[in-house]
Amino acid sequence: MAKVFWQSLLAVPAALGAAVAVSGSAIAAEAASTVQVSNFDPDSIQLAQITSVSELTDVLPSDWAFQALQSLVENYGCIQGYPDRTFRGQRSMTRFEFAAGLNACLDVIATLIAQGGFGTEDLATIRRLQEEFQAELATLRGRVDALEAETATLRAQQFSTTTKLRGQADFHVVVPFNTFELAANPALHDTSTSVASRARLNFDSSFTGRDRLRIRLQAGQGDAGGAFNGYYGLANAGNSGANYNVGIDDFFYSFPVGNRITVTAAARGLSGSDWVTSTILPFDGPGVFDPSGPRFYDFGGSTSNGAGLGVNIAFTDNIILDVGYTAGNAGATSPAVGIFAANNQSYIAQLNFLTGGFLNAAVTYLHNDQLGGTDTFAGLVNLDFGNFFVAGHVANSSFTAQDTQTTALVPNTTSSTFSWSAGLGFNDFLLEGAQLGVYAGEAPVRALIFPAINDIPFATKPFFVEGYYNIPFNRFLTVTPSLFYGSISGLPDDAADNDGFWGAIRATFRF
Repeated sequence: MAKVFWQSLLAVPAALGAAVAVSGSAIAAEAASTVQVSNFDPDSIQLAQITSVSELTDVLPSDWAFQALQSLVENYGCIQGYPDRTFRGQRSMTRFEFAAGLNACLDVIATLIAQGGFGTEDLATIRRLQEEFQAELATLRGRVDALEAETATLRAQQFSTTTKLRGQADFHVVVPFNTFELAANPALHDTSTSVASRARLNFDSSFTGRDRLRIRLQAGQGDAGGAFNGYYGLANAGNSGANYNVGIDDFFYSFPVGNRITVTAAARGLSGSDWVTSTILPFDGPGVFDPSGPRFYDFGGSTSNGAGLGVNIAFTDNIILDVGYTAGNAGATSPAVGIFAANNQSYIAQLNFLTGGFLNAAVTYLHNDQLGGTDTFAGLVNLDFGNFFVAGHVANSSFTAQDTQTTALVPNTTSSTFSWSAGLGFNDFLLEGAQLGVYAGEAPVRALIFPAINDIPFATKPFFVEGYYNIPFNRFLTVTPSLFYGSISGLPDDAADNDGFWGAIRATFRF
């Protein structure tokens, strides 16, 4: 019995080394993470002495360590459990828990010494074990010293105790295979390969472990240009910071109120889909071209340069309500403009049903008061069958009509546009983490015409199809080849080719 005790006690130095190793690793990870957490769960140190291993509800006779635990409990009273009578043997322990367990064992040793409980045989066993495991103990001491030195270096050289720097760079090469040519403006015909890129640096800070302050710097250039502008360009290119001029693209602070409400206050960068928990469609992100993110979120004009406020309310783990408000140019000219008197304002409300499994869905209302105002109602759904999914959306937007020639608003006249998308995809297609997807749809337009290119009216909405293959080479690099087809009929020059066909490849670096 004494032999079992000393063999069990021998695990204490190893456990100490493991605890210090875990602690050192945690400190190293902390230096690279967003949050420096100083709080701990007080329940984790409210341990209680047990008198029988049967009191531990999660320890079974079939467990590999059952006999060792049984010996330590029944013969030496050297094991403590949680208040709910669990041992949680698969869970990493905290430094407090380790100290409590070690103290219990040392108390037993002190009692045995005081009572003369150590005989010649026990002392001989101790000496033999010390000699047998001398090399291992020395190795553990060396590892602890190395971890302490590494931890000291990380603390001295860390970027910040509260902020993590995250970066993303997207490079695109776009090749036009066959695009339409306008007789009124032949320059809009794509004839050569183009390059577009965008770089982002996100400074994410947390002060409580549950909040986030984000400041994003962004720069980029190119968005395929030419006739492709009629299809809204690329998803990860152009926009703010054009011509590689660095600008602040996002500036917001998000924090929880209780356990089910999150509030976000934005000075810049959030509007439309930025306020929602999920855009539901799995094409949004892996898709190379902008229609992969439902276009109705941006329809009616962008207000992302303004300030805003959003609230996310989780009624249950699956039902979440998102609401957001953005003032397009709040404070842009003078304090008199104000948040609620901005020239451009937008509102969004989205009710989500998110299971993380077979069904994810949402219904959305969005208003934008630019160009006389736009009201959009939409529904989104994603059916996930495991490695295969089917997803899509429908949206209807109503707005003040525009004159077909001058594009001026026609008072007291309303019009509407119906848009949709639908597609399917395969996760882990050929490679783990890869996604093959194809989707098609029609984008919304401001009126029954689309005066987007040199005031030349389009009679119908742009129709598009994209197929892509998102390939993660590692956690830093993802490459996505894509094919995109678009068609806009009713051009003034009916003899021209109205269709466009592009190939693209995007390389995304995350660091």
